[in-house]
Amino acid sequence: MKITLKLITLIFCFFSVLNLAQEKQAEIKFETNSIDYGQIDYDSDGTKVFKFKNVGDAPLVFTRISSSCGCTIPKKPEKPIDPGAEGQIEVNYDTKRVGIFRKAVTVNSNAKNPTVILRIMGEVLEEEEEEEEEDKGQMN
Repeated sequence: MKITLKLITLIFCFFSVLNLAQEKQAEIKFETNSIDYGQIDYDSDGTKVFKFKNVGDAPLVFTRISSSCGCTIPKKPEKPIDPGAEGQIEVNYDTKRVGIFRKAVTVNSNAKNPTVILRIMGEVLEEEEEEEEEDKGQMN
């Protein structure tokens, strides 16, 4: 009797684990995990887009998208991304901050890979002074 009960329990556990393994799940695949802005002008457009696809078999829902500092503002999709569908995460860097930058954007979701780190990097050039521009105009 004890052996039969143990065997039934073992079989039940096996099928429970097998059922969990077959559960549908979202999976996010980014075209790239990093974007290099290169050298950009002071106070220019600091917006870049990370494109992705839900390659899983369940809707993809973003729970949180955060940046490593207040100078980088990510914008997450508000609606779930269906299996096979594509989407994007918009990232805006404050280009009034002169110098080299390397920032991380952490993406949390219900995906098989629940945490993904996206990176942006580049260099914001110093603002050109108006006097230099006027001098150049007078020389021509």
